[in-house]
Amino acid sequence: MRQSNVNRRQFLKNTATTAAGISLLPAFAGNTTAAGRFRETITEQATRRQWDEPRIKFSVIGINHGHIYSQVEAVIRGGGQLVSLYAKEPDLVAAFAKRYPQVKLARSESEILEDKAIQLILSAAIPVERAGIGIRAMQHGKDYMTDKPGITTLEQLAEVRRVQGQTNRIFSIMYSERFENKATVKAGDLVKAGAIGKVIQTVILAPHRMSLTTRPQWFFDKKYFGGIITDIGSHQFDQFLFFTNSDKADIVASQVGNVAHPQYPAFEDFGDVMLRGNGGTGYIRVDWFTPDGLNTWGDGRLTILGTEGYMEVRKNTDLAGKEGGNHLFLVNNKETKYINCSNVELPYGRQLVDDIINRTETAMTQKHCFLATELALKAQKAAEKLNYQKA
Repeated sequence: MRQSNVNRRQFLKNTATTAAGISLLPAFAGNTTAAGRFRETITEQATRRQWDEPRIKFSVIGINHGHIYSQVEAVIRGGGQLVSLYAKEPDLVAAFAKRYPQVKLARSESEILEDKAIQLILSAAIPVERAGIGIRAMQHGKDYMTDKPGITTLEQLAEVRRVQGQTNRIFSIMYSERFENKATVKAGDLVKAGAIGKVIQTVILAPHRMSLTTRPQWFFDKKYFGGIITDIGSHQFDQFLFFTNSDKADIVASQVGNVAHPQYPAFEDFGDVMLRGNGGTGYIRVDWFTPDGLNTWGDGRLTILGTEGYMEVRKNTDLAGKEGGNHLFLVNNKETKYINCSNVELPYGRQLVDDIINRTETAMTQKHCFLATELALKAQKAAEKLNYQKA
């Protein structure tokens, strides 16, 4: 296989990056903590990997959310070849085909499902439809990667689990606030290396911008997306489980509300959750209140508290003035340190392709994938409704 170094443009929300892969260079040795127990080992130089031959072939069914572009790019980085697309909306199909002119436009979903050359199906369909597409993909002997939320009800989850266990195919949800954020990837490497001791708690704030004029009608009705905790919150449960190394967790309390958008009565614009796992505790806040004056769609923040320090990830912006996103601040017994993570590799796509070829679980275990979604669904179902009206 050939390798070449080129600059990687920063991925922008709902915009695909160039279609090539990123390779892992030899890691560098960094500073030790006061305890002298960790070294920074994650790759700090992003490069392109070019494949002589495609490692897998994949297709897309459903493109109702712009996250589909980052999904496609992740698999291409891992050596996947995009073959075909099926979607119902001519305008969305036209935009996708303009970005990927090599894609074959299928006449039906079944045309893709019955193509034996296709190993992986991607989807960013309307959320309520994603589980069904994944079930049909697995039943046709294909692996599946969906945008979040990949599952919108506990009933869907039970059926997905049943079919996944029956077929032994991969059902992967792209929790992009971890998998597609370089500073969060870097934080995971440092936690595993012991930079802040044992993790005690995560606090995750996930504000989003409404952008009312660009949203389709289904966006405002939670029967299509499952509710704000099911939707946005699924990212945060994934991060909580990952950083606390929990494989069991309970919802302590949750609440949701539509506090400022009465014109959309079936919508939720705020939610928060307290939870307790067998590796730590967590707090999650999700909302649709990013003001227009901010230079990005959301000031996402992740704070990880450990026994010997803490880290804060500013995913998309730094209000203190540092440019761009992917900012990480590390504080431990030795130092207070800023780390620019813009050149960290995003390994999810490469690992997922590896798993498809080798039948392994290096990108994410199936148990973790389903548990993150299960917790979001349970928190959504149990959430108390906020009411700010005074008696």
